[in-house]
Amino acid sequence: MENQQKKKQRNKWLSLINIPIQMGIIVFLFAKLGQWLDLKFTNKDNLYVKILTMVGVVIAFYNIARQLKEINKSEEEK
Repeated sequence: MENQQKKKQRNKWLSLINIPIQMGIIVFLFAKLGQWLDLKFTNKDNLYVKILTMVGVVIAFYNIARQLKEINKSEEEK
């Protein structure tokens, strides 16, 4: 029983550590896609990179909220 609690605790911390990594990857990939689109469709104001970076931030925050809700839900079940 105690071993299972330690394992759950470890999984919780791994989930929390992964959140900023996932957020960074999502924002980075959307920014890179925006840069690529700006180069492909010549855009002097870099609108694609700006818009897609913001979309990436929104998706990353949604992902964080969803993961934290799931972690809290599993915490309440204890």
